[in-house]
Amino acid sequence: MKSDFKAKFLQHLIAKKQDKGFTLIELLVVIIIIGILSAIALPSFLNQANKAKESESKQYVGSINRSQQAYFLEKNTFQTDVSLLGLGIKTQTTNYTYKISDNTASGVKNVSFPQNTNTLRAHTGGVSLGSADGTASGEATTLAVLCQSQKPQTGSTAGVNLVVNTGPVCVAPYEDLGK
Repeated sequence: MKSDFKAKFLQHLIAKKQDKGFTLIELLVVIIIIGILSAIALPSFLNQANKAKESESKQYVGSINRSQQAYFLEKNTFQTDVSLLGLGIKTQTTNYTYKISDNTASGVKNVSFPQNTNTLRAHTGGVSLGSADGTASGEATTLAVLCQSQKPQTGSTAGVNLVVNTGPVCVAPYEDLGK
């Protein structure tokens, strides 16, 4: 009897080792769960990548705005060429092209043109003469604004309106990033 018991016990141990592993249904369930989670997370990750690309444009246009203000204080005029502002930034990158336009005696517009207009938003900066209190009799200074298009589109100088005395303001469909 003892040998019979030993044989059955060994058969049981051998059969138990064969049961290790995953069934096809268990693997399918895991794959489906991973697929659902990735379908939920993927759009969020893609949006974060676009935000990172747009931050380049915000930084560059903001830097051009500040350089225009400093340039005006030194030369009493606005610069028409980005490379002459002494910033050391490229006027064309992988994601954007940067230009200065609508240069007048009282203001200038700095524009970023996205390379991919389906996913990246445009940014327009404006620097103009104005007064801190918004009146013609106030102390003269340079005022700046940074505007962002609400949806992906090509860059446009129409995003900023250079208003005398009160400074530049964003025009729809652009929104003011300073507020």
